[in-house]
Amino acid sequence: MRKLSTIDPGWWDYTTLNDEILNNAAILTLSDIEQLSRPGFTVKMYDSREELFVAQAMEYITSWKDSTTDNPTGICGPIGPTEQLPLVAQIVNDLNISLKDAYFWGMDEWAINGQAVSLDHPLSFAGADFRLCFDRIKPELLMPRKNMFFPSDKNLKEYSASFDSIKCKVVQGGQGDTKHWAFNDPVRRAGKYTDLPPTPEEYKSLGVRHVELHPLTMLQNSRACSGGYLSAMPSTAFTIGAVETWKADKVSIFHPGYHDNPFGMRLTAFMISKKIMDSSVPMSILADHPNVVWHFYRDGLGSCKPQIGWPLPISK
Repeated sequence: MRKLSTIDPGWWDYTTLNDEILNNAAILTLSDIEQLSRPGFTVKMYDSREELFVAQAMEYITSWKDSTTDNPTGICGPIGPTEQLPLVAQIVNDLNISLKDAYFWGMDEWAINGQAVSLDHPLSFAGADFRLCFDRIKPELLMPRKNMFFPSDKNLKEYSASFDSIKCKVVQGGQGDTKHWAFNDPVRRAGKYTDLPPTPEEYKSLGVRHVELHPLTMLQNSRACSGGYLSAMPSTAFTIGAVETWKADKVSIFHPGYHDNPFGMRLTAFMISKKIMDSSVPMSILADHPNVVWHFYRDGLGSCKPQIGWPLPISK
């Protein structure tokens, strides 16, 4: 019998894992984390957040630069982080890079009453992509609107099918408190998943879909997007799934140090490195993808040593 969650006993999450896994992750030092790379999983460190976000922006550029009419390519990008988006626009404009044959997928979007929020909704992820990036690119360089895909209630089949006709070079992301990419959260502890969460194979079979958000995700996003005003936040969203993610050449996750915490960053890196897959930690399922990269801001890794004070110093 798996432990009940200490966050919400009605849901699966990382607190239901075996204590040995949790403890082994918590004690990782910076040196330990740097040595977690293995074939198929790479750990990269950056000495400044500026370097990290430029590296993130450059993945947009490299994913787009070789795209042609006959061999179209693109990138699937997150909202969270967002700091890379104005950098992408500046690089495209300054280097005069034509995006006419390039493609972009937004990885998720909020839903209210089963419908994706509109572009002008203040919480819209697609709206943020336009405000922070696409609206800043010179019109003569910008890709056509038909080359942009955002998941919604109106296009889930078309969104998923686009990954078969266009090569996604990179699925990017940040990491949420539930250890998710996009909104691939753990599921409720109910029905067939009362005693055990979905198996890794079951979780890998999930494509783009309408999802209910874990309470921890709700809390995190209320802090980030509405000053903690939880009731203002939608409780469901549309999200890219593992099916589409596995069609990408690479999964690239950026850890600036203020999304998930020092323990969460350690836990997913440890589980992926050791190929410990458990859907209560959705990120861990990526251990089965052939090319995963974790990008860390070195000073953001902190420590899991119990003590009063924040930020905690890096554990050497």
